[in-house]
Amino acid sequence: MITVNIYYTGQNGSARAFAEKMVSGGTVAQIRAEDGNLRYEYFFPMEDPETVLLIDQWRDQAAIDAHHASPMMGQIAALREKYDLHMKVERFVSDEAGLPAEDLKYIKR
Repeated sequence: MITVNIYYTGQNGSARAFAEKMVSGGTVAQIRAEDGNLRYEYFFPMEDPETVLLIDQWRDQAAIDAHHASPMMGQIAALREKYDLHMKVERFVSDEAGLPAEDLKYIKR
């Protein structure tokens, strides 16, 4: 599993407006329906009103590649330009062994 965190930053609420347009325009629903998409959710940092965090999770690199090759990516890029957003990206690959036992003692389920 691959998780990509994308921090969109803009001005005067543009990052939040972008996320709202992605949801209301149906793009988020289309992405969630793509083969291999496991999660696609926006979050709003409490201490930074001009940034939106997208957590984008995929089964594997092939699923991400198929998503990136879709016509939808052009629409998303145009929308990012419209809202003049800057991006910071973090990428994480899940450890197939799972969480170490030492870490589990700190997690309440």
